[in-house]
Amino acid sequence: MDLYWNRAELKKEFAGMRKEQFRLKDEIKQHEGAKARIQQKIDHLEDLLVDPQLAHNVVVFYQLRGLGKKCERKVAKFAEQLKQQREQKRHDSLLADWKEKLAEECRAVELQLLEKRDTVLQIEDQLQSEQRRLTSMSAIKRLFSGRSAMRLIDDLADQLEISVQEEQLLKAAIEEIKNRESPDHQGLEIPAKRSINLMIIAFAQQLYIHFSAFDIADLIKEATEKSVGAINYGTRYECDQLLDRIHNSIESMEQSTEFAGVLQKRAKLIGEFAKFPGAQDAVPVPGTVSTLFQIDANGVVQKSDADLVGNNYWGMSRIFSR
Repeated sequence: MDLYWNRAELKKEFAGMRKEQFRLKDEIKQHEGAKARIQQKIDHLEDLLVDPQLAHNVVVFYQLRGLGKKCERKVAKFAEQLKQQREQKRHDSLLADWKEKLAEECRAVELQLLEKRDTVLQIEDQLQSEQRRLTSMSAIKRLFSGRSAMRLIDDLADQLEISVQEEQLLKAAIEEIKNRESPDHQGLEIPAKRSINLMIIAFAQQLYIHFSAFDIADLIKEATEKSVGAINYGTRYECDQLLDRIHNSIESMEQSTEFAGVLQKRAKLIGEFAKFPGAQDAVPVPGTVSTLFQIDANGVVQKSDADLVGNNYWGMSRIFSR
């Protein structure tokens, strides 16, 4: 029997090892395939860089792709900061409400404690008075009234003991209220998430408008969707000109900081047309927020069509609050 069971266990272990061997072989094939694809891309890139007519196009392609990632990081950072601000504001509001309710509850118990303290003092005074009265009684009077006086003193002593215990319980209740931990941080509600997403769209439009000169925004989108070598940006001279425009746009973007008011106004305009799939959805229907609002220094608004959400500019689909 021992030999039989040992053989069965060995067969089971052998089957498990064969299964693991097949899994590892499949994994090796996947890694080899991925390695081959990467090598293919490297070879293709080398062929492009070797060709003097195409090398400049490669540089422009990766400059545009890098700028696209830079814009994605800016939008993601903006969204995260906005979310943290809203969460902190909500947390502070909830904490303030909780502290106020806690203070009200504490005041109510403290009021009961004061009333109980008055009751304790009254009983103590009455008990002391009855004890002095009993002590001052003559022997004859104590013979006739002593028992009733003792019963009254015992009753007062029992009442005092109960009242003192109740007073201690009220003190413990106050201490428990004061030592309560604050409630856990709660997430944002749907209206707040919608507000954040509208601001994200407004910021994405701001970047799109900034890079709309010379169609750089569309060139960035094209570079993120296509592979290197699939796009021809022209001659070396044309590529150098485009690189200069890209670098100038990046510098002006980094220097531009005073547009908070414009974002607020744009987000409000976007919100007037935004529609949502359902009551619990925070991301708007793309077609309802496809109007681009360009606001100049004088506050004049110009409208145009640009479906940034539907075309997932700057990777917004991964950034939205949901």
